[in-house]
Parts: sequence; C-alpha cells; structure tokens
Amino acid sequence: MINIFKSFNPLNVLWLAILVFIFRIGYIAEAPDKLQFISVEPFARLLLPVGYEYAFSPFENVFIAGLLILSQAVLLNFLVNKYNLLGRSTFLPSLMYVTVTALFPQFLILSAPLLCNFLLIWMLFKLFSFYKGEDAKSTAYDLGMIVAIGTVIYLPYVYLFLAIWIGLIIFKPFNWREWISGVLGYATVFFFFAVFYYLNNRLGSFYQIWAPLGTKFPNSINIKYLNYLVLVPVIVIIGLFLFYFQKNYYKSYVQVRKSFQLLLVIFVIGGLSFYVKSRFSLTHFILCAVPSSVFLAYYFVNASRKWFYESLYLLLLISIIYFQFNTF
Repeated sequence: MINIFKSFNPLNVLWLAILVFIFRIGYIAEAPDKLQFISVEPFARLLLPVGYEYAFSPFENVFIAGLLILSQAVLLNFLVNKYNLLGRSTFLPSLMYVTVTALFPQFLILSAPLLCNFLLIWMLFKLFSFYKGEDAKSTAYDLGMIVAIGTVIYLPYVYLFLAIWIGLIIFKPFNWREWISGVLGYATVFFFFAVFYYLNNRLGSFYQIWAPLGTKFPNSINIKYLNYLVLVPVIVIIGLFLFYFQKNYYKSYVQVRKSFQLLLVIFVIGGLSFYVKSRFSLTHFILCAVPSSVFLAYYFVNASRKWFYESLYLLLLISIIYFQFNTF
C-alpha cells in the first residue's frame, strides 16, 4: 500500500476514494438514527435562523464527510508537493490524511472542526509563502480574516491566530506592520458582526462571544484508555518520524526546516485548544490531522525497510477497522 502511494500517480485518487469508503463501512453499519451537525457557533446563529442540525440522514452525513476529507487530502497533498516538504512528489500525505481522519468514529461525521481543516490548509498555503514573499502585510491581513471565519465556525479555532505571529517570527524579520495587519484582518470580520448585533439590538451581549476563552484548563478528563489503543501505531510512527527528521535536519532546505517547525506549532495549538468547549469531544482533535499527516508521510518517504513500514501501516489499518467495531 505504501509503495503505491510513494509514486506520484493521479490514479492514486481512486485508491484514496476506496480507502475513504472502507474506513466508513463499520461506522455506517452501527450509526445512530440521527447525527447532529452544527456548522457555526451559537453567536452566529442569527445569520442562519433555519434549523439544519438534522438535515442529513446518517448515511448522507458520513458520505458528505467522506467527500470533504477526500477533497482535503488532495489539497494537502498539493500543498506538501508544492513546497517540496518531503523532498519528492508523492501521494503519501493524502494517504496519511485519509488514515488519520479515520482513527476515531467522531472523525467520520460532519463537524465544525472538519470544515475548519479547509481553512487550516488555506492558511498553510499563505504561511509558507512568507518565506519568499517580500511584503507580508496583505498576506497577514488575509490570514487574520481566515482565522476570524474559522472562529465563527468553531470558537477554539481562534487560537490559530497565534500561528500567524509565530509564522512571521519563523519566516520573516520583525515588522510591526505585518503583525498589526493580522489583527486588522481578524477585526474586519468581527466589525461586521458587531454591526449585525447592533442592528438586532444585541450589541450589549457582543463581548460574550469570547467568554468561553476564560474557561480554566481542566485538571482531569474522564476517558476510557482502552479506546485509545488505536493511537499506539501512530505514536510509533511519529517517534520514527522524529528520528529521521533530526537525522536529516541540517541536510534539508531552510524553508523545509522552518515549515516543519510551524507545523509542529500548529499541532500543539490544535491539540491544546480543546478546553474552550465545555464538553470534551474527540471531534476537536481532527484539527491535528493536517500537521500529523505530514509527519507520518515524512517517515514513510524516508523509510527503507519495505517489510517493516508496510507491516506498520497494515497494523494501523487493522487497528482502525477493529476499533470501529469494538468499543470498551
């Protein structure tokens, strides 16, 4: 399987579509009668007054989510190849994305974080362009607007604003105008929200939009650890990625090194921002799928022992399907 996707063959998109279907068979068989889909935060519901949470049947919900993931996988693959992050053109990033977004049943359905992954990939295109761009002010402004749109869809996405400033630190010399441009871009979107609240006589409650950001980081989370055994192969692969990456670190182009630093930052931000939502949900962590897919792809591109890396991916594949049919 890995060798098939190591080559840059457009026909691999068909294999991706087959994998997307295979990963969802188990969930469709056990899907509940109704699946809720909320595409914007409560403070934006004035813009969408029509009820839509149960507009799709479970099959339609999972099918549309699969199409979105397939589209995101192709976009991510194009991004990685455009900036030559792996040293060669390959379809492995798309394979890893389709795989990572099937780790948990909560990843298989329509959700706000899933929609935000389109915005995250769009952000990465612009963030990576910082390296060769002379004037980043307009790009930073656009990035601020993208984060604001993501905030409207899913509030924890607001923390991805930090990725703009960190991206400027990594790729560019300090220029306060570029830093302010990101803030202005973000403020532009919410200025129109403020006007909309004002016209609806609700300006007094506008500040409450960001009230959840004051939530304290939880001291403990009640989870069933056996359900997370599927992550064991992923952790092993990420460990191997770190080994190969530090081995090749100074052999890589400067842009590649900086790009992976930024991806690591985004991975951490995406993982730690879950606490903003009062109810813990694994759905949030699909935000980590984009950077982690690139990490996994890096290992498989550089791995040399075919029997080992093919067996490792097969183990991951079997684990995903097994845990879809078995919960503890």
